[in-house]
Amino acid sequence: MPTGFHIHLVSDATGETLNSITRACLVQFEDVTAIEHSWTLIRTTGQMQKVLQGIQQNPGLVLYTIVDDKLRNLLVSSCRDLGVTLVPVLDPVMTALAAHFGQTAKGLSGRQHIMDQGYFHRIEAMDYALSHDDGQSARNYEAADVILVGVSRSSKTPTCVYLANRGIKAANVPIVPGCPLPAELFTIKNPMVVGLTKDPGQLVQIRKNRLQMLNSDEESDYVDLNAVREEVVQARRLCAEHGWHVLDVTRRSIEETAATIIQLLQEHREKRGLAAVREA
Repeated sequence: MPTGFHIHLVSDATGETLNSITRACLVQFEDVTAIEHSWTLIRTTGQMQKVLQGIQQNPGLVLYTIVDDKLRNLLVSSCRDLGVTLVPVLDPVMTALAAHFGQTAKGLSGRQHIMDQGYFHRIEAMDYALSHDDGQSARNYEAADVILVGVSRSSKTPTCVYLANRGIKAANVPIVPGCPLPAELFTIKNPMVVGLTKDPGQLVQIRKNRLQMLNSDEESDYVDLNAVREEVVQARRLCAEHGWHVLDVTRRSIEETAATIIQLLQEHREKRGLAAVREA
């Protein structure tokens, strides 16, 4: 059985949806090498003809998200003639939504990428994450949705950036031995605070790699296993004292960490909403 195959991803937009779905599925298959051919922003007959030429040269599975009927029909009929398998990735979901809402989909390409209010909200969240990275601008923490705290190299910054791309304003504050945290962190009322922690051994390795990248061979408590263990213990103790959530991100990807934080944030907002109703 062959272990490598061609797979064509054909989209009338950026192709992000197809890429995400394809990779989520491919990881479930071991010893399989997929040669991906990405065809994005396909919105004219001429562009589709180039796609079909590519499929003919390297036959393989074709996944597509094309909403224009003319282009869809051209792709479907041509793939049928070529004898390749074709999968309309969004059709089952679109059909279910159309039946549920009692409407017909508009069939407009790239509508998820239009510059609407949600788009500008994400830009605002990204700007907030960058300007409140690593303990900056503490005076404006109340505007955050989430504040992440944690020891050095516990994935605070990339998690904040990922959350910002979901429209969530996230700041992050490093917990550094001997350095007090910003006073504002203990007086905020609206944001949810989450502590990120990681296995000390993994932290040491990540920190050593970081120092090597910076051409620094400095031996210090920063990479001493016993010191890092104590650092992690103190950080956990701090979070417990203030009732902050704690997430161990040792075996979590950024996406998994962010998904958990989003779930916690939803619960946090629901509790605050109930509290506001009771007070009223």
